[in-house]
Amino acid sequence: MGIDGQDIYVMIDAHQHFWNFDPIRDAWITEDMSIIRKDFLPADLAPVLQANGIEGCVAVQADQSEAETDFLLQLAAENPFIKGVVGWVDLKAANVEERLAHYAQFPLLKGVRHIVQGEPDRNFLLREDFGRGIKALSAFGLTYDILIYPHQLPAAVEFVKKFENQPMVIDHLAKPDFETGELKGWEQHIRNIARSQNVYCKLSGMVTEADIQNWKKEDFTPFLDVALEAFGPARLMFGSDWPVCLLAADYTQVKDIVTDYISRLSAAEQAQIMGGNAIEFYKLA
Repeated sequence: MGIDGQDIYVMIDAHQHFWNFDPIRDAWITEDMSIIRKDFLPADLAPVLQANGIEGCVAVQADQSEAETDFLLQLAAENPFIKGVVGWVDLKAANVEERLAHYAQFPLLKGVRHIVQGEPDRNFLLREDFGRGIKALSAFGLTYDILIYPHQLPAAVEFVKKFENQPMVIDHLAKPDFETGELKGWEQHIRNIARSQNVYCKLSGMVTEADIQNWKKEDFTPFLDVALEAFGPARLMFGSDWPVCLLAADYTQVKDIVTDYISRLSAAEQAQIMGGNAIEFYKLA
């Protein structure tokens, strides 16, 4: 049932993760994050999606290894509600085409992501070897998820211009400072990136970049206003960032931030943001 109570449309969570928790591999999940220092698998997510009227999801890599890609593809093959996978291959590798050709046998692989936010080089996206890997994606029909912090946005502006025919999506609005509400800098870069029509933006990962104990929906409104104005309803997509979001909110609270905000839009535009755009961008079946 749609948000208006009368329009039925498919809702897709465009961004979530699975893992068998490993304290060494998953060292980014520190001891103060006890709520997510455990396994999170499809059996944990399925009832949550069902309770929230979400038909399917896109599983996104959280570890930079082909083992992670294989793990997510196996889960997707076993669980039809996982509509697609955003995996990882080493885009800097000399044999990147060979690795992408290997994964071409798995139609559930829809895109790839590199954890650029963890790279000390603020211009990592502009590296020549990385660019060769990005250039190779189009032959395999794969998308690219851009995971960055705001200080890496200037490089991202140049990056998206270099690859104007490559479908890309900004994860988590590039993690602006929701806690202080500081728009300056972030806003201009986001608007510049949005001028490239091949780039989408995920309304995801917000609560964990805010005051996790005391966030309010209103904290996100100025940033959502910018994203909506810059990208328009046809290039935004809802993502929960489950289970990471559990550090600050439950699934329904996260979904409600987006559904409440977009309730001002037409039913068709709401349907795009809550599922249609993800289906189109990732070519989900």
